[in-house]
Amino acid sequence: MSGEIRTAFLWLLCLLTLSCGYHTAGKVDTIPENVRTIAIPAFVNQTHTYKIEQMLTAAVVREMITRTHYHIISQTDADADATLKGTVLSTYTTPMTYDSQTGRAASVLVVISMSVSLKDKQGKVLYQNDAYLFREQYEVSRDPNSFFEEDTPAYQRLSRDFAQTLVSNILEGF
Repeated sequence: MSGEIRTAFLWLLCLLTLSCGYHTAGKVDTIPENVRTIAIPAFVNQTHTYKIEQMLTAAVVREMITRTHYHIISQTDADADATLKGTVLSTYTTPMTYDSQTGRAASVLVVISMSVSLKDKQGKVLYQNDAYLFREQYEVSRDPNSFFEEDTPAYQRLSRDFAQTLVSNILEGF
């Protein structure tokens, strides 16, 4: 009888592994088929954070080139079928934890707020999100001799995360 139970168990296991339950929830085309060229001009920076708009724009352009078949141009142009515009609304840094011995910040949180819209030639909104909010935390070096300003790499990591999320949202219609 143990052989029959083992065989039944193996069959049940095979059946369960055949359908893992993972599937895409569907595909929504936010971008019409006639769009072949997308202009991504430099994002607008409404903050005092140096070159943050350049990091974010470059990350989005890189992500669009890597993940899509669209021709990407950097200037708003009459030849572009759609234009992706972004505005850095705010940047904020705040200490998260403190070193108990020195009282100095041990980790810092960086927060960026963005507004993004993708419009076709006629001005029809294909995608819009006025409330992107991204966070990145980094550790502050304890040794003053080996101090390395970590905020720029944190902004770069945050830019990559933002770009991946934005392109996914545009492509998947979220």
